[in-house]
Amino acid sequence: MRLAFSTLGVPGLPIPDVIRLAATHGYHGVELRAHPEEPVHPGIGLTERADVAAEFKAGGIEVLGLAGYARVAAPGDDGPVIDEMRELLDLARDLGAPYIRVFPGGGHEQSRERADATAARRLGTAAEYAADLGVRILLETHDSHRTGADAIRVLGRVGHRHVGALWDVMHTWLGGEQPAESFAALSPYLGYVQVKDIASAEDTTPLGLGAGVLPLTDVVDVLSRHGWDGWLCWEYEKRWYEEAAPLADQLAAGREHLGRLLNDCA
Repeated sequence: MRLAFSTLGVPGLPIPDVIRLAATHGYHGVELRAHPEEPVHPGIGLTERADVAAEFKAGGIEVLGLAGYARVAAPGDDGPVIDEMRELLDLARDLGAPYIRVFPGGGHEQSRERADATAARRLGTAAEYAADLGVRILLETHDSHRTGADAIRVLGRVGHRHVGALWDVMHTWLGGEQPAESFAALSPYLGYVQVKDIASAEDTTPLGLGAGVLPLTDVVDVLSRHGWDGWLCWEYEKRWYEEAAPLADQLAAGREHLGRLLNDCA
């Protein structure tokens, strides 16, 4: 398996510094938070996109994916959501990233069935555009669809190889799923896996990998036993928790912890 980290853990950091951190600490790739607060987002021009792509290539680090904020199950018109996905897909194509991340975002004001149908319709519409660009749209296990069982209700309806799943191991755990259950549901659709650690279900402040309660050993074990050979991406949510320790100081230890898990489960 290959290792990456998300720039959500180093908010606003210039791209050359992101690449330096990844290379210094032995990560193969980076998930870029695609938000106007960050250096890379859909509003940047073609020249800036080409420069970013060249910087990553020169540094020997891959852009794993773009973490966008389109909410595919949210109430409202389809058009703005589909346009947001297309903008992310264009940016991913320009940067050479194989994936974009979208959220479910189904609200309490609509039924589960309606949220599922809305998400599937929008993802299905965007799927052909994604296929033309060679980029996959990944629905993250999050908010209204936090478990693997939730996500496959949508993905099964879409039935397109350019729409898949991003397994956020915190949310499936908070939703009551064991890693083996989550993997069984998501494996036909799985793009990559976001790992992290927290103190408890009540305190989701990010911790160093291995310092909390999330079943990371079980996650890596089930992936290894099934021969899954994709990406593990450390999503350390520093952006939302100012009191959390800096990610840069923990990257080496996180890389070592993941390496031990991979060796132990090999």
